[in-house]
Amino acid sequence: MTIARKALLPVLALLVIGGTAQAQEWGYPPDDGYYQDDGLSRPRQWRDPQPTYRADRSFEEPYDYQEDPYGYYGDQDGDVTPGRRPQRQASIDPNSVSPNLDSGTKDDGQAMLARSPIPRTVVPFSGYSPGTIVISTKEKRLYLVQDDGTALRYGIGVGKQGFTWKGTETISRKAEWPSWTPPKEMIARRPELPDHMEGGLNNPLGARALYLGSTLYRIHGTNEPNTIGRAVSSGCIRMANPDVMDLYQRVGVGATVVVL
Repeated sequence: MTIARKALLPVLALLVIGGTAQAQEWGYPPDDGYYQDDGLSRPRQWRDPQPTYRADRSFEEPYDYQEDPYGYYGDQDGDVTPGRRPQRQASIDPNSVSPNLDSGTKDDGQAMLARSPIPRTVVPFSGYSPGTIVISTKEKRLYLVQDDGTALRYGIGVGKQGFTWKGTETISRKAEWPSWTPPKEMIARRPELPDHMEGGLNNPLGARALYLGSTLYRIHGTNEPNTIGRAVSSGCIRMANPDVMDLYQRVGVGATVVVL
């Protein structure tokens, strides 16, 4: 029995070698459990290897790109060096420092020199009670209704796209050389703005301001008279300083303002 077994071993070895050679000749793929071995060779669908990441604690910890707490930007490989913003953060940050901006002097004579590019005129006007202020944001004009069927027409600057509004308000307060405290929403958009600025020729509110109800909107002067006739503001109505000073002395608290 032992002799027969020894005689069969070379025969079995030849059969195994021949089967392997035949499998290589016909291109049978190795059985990796993905394809059924039906005797046909199939092209392998190679896939990109899975990405690997550094075993670094910074990948697990919150990462702030330019003080972005949400971690939308993660530079774990260090190929980009984030720099701090050139301006300070918004004033809602208690550690921020406002820039030192000079508000300028309060000088009515100097303010009267800033002429509007749109001259003030008298035009026929009806449909509203005398003393009413009618603002056409489309025309970029402000009308002060008179009692003789006319209106004083002033050139104005209005809110840029996304900041326009319509409605009826009343003048709730008047101020000469108003101070300016930008709202947090504005500072978030423009971090270079100061937290507060006293009145003066360099103040964006100009020489006079008429506050509209309890809103954040105002009719006010400007230190940029070249913006009159354009849509550039965050919703307030801008006038050249000579025009807003003229309007200021003609209307009182409680006057109706209609914004179209």
